[in-house]
Amino acid sequence: MKDEHLTLRLSRDLARTLARWARERGVPKSQLAREAVAKYLAPGNDAAVEPAPRVTAARLALRWGLLPRLTSAEATELGADLTSARATLPNPQAPWA
Repeated sequence: MKDEHLTLRLSRDLARTLARWARERGVPKSQLAREAVAKYLAPGNDAAVEPAPRVTAARLALRWGLLPRLTSAEATELGADLTSARATLPNPQAPWA
């Protein structure tokens, strides 16, 4: 069975740490990365992040219809709160200034 090839980007600090660990153990960085990925994805590893379930547009539309709506008074109060909060924010500076 032929191995798959993977290229990935690491932060400078993470790359340096990987290189140091590999050097200290006398193994290639790729081997250390393979072992880390295998351990991370191993069954029963609670640290591994499960992918988010996919939601179709039809399901989103159905959910949207079930969301509670603000009353007119609540919407007015929310608008006043947002206007008040916006007034306390500093003016943004142009990125080229």
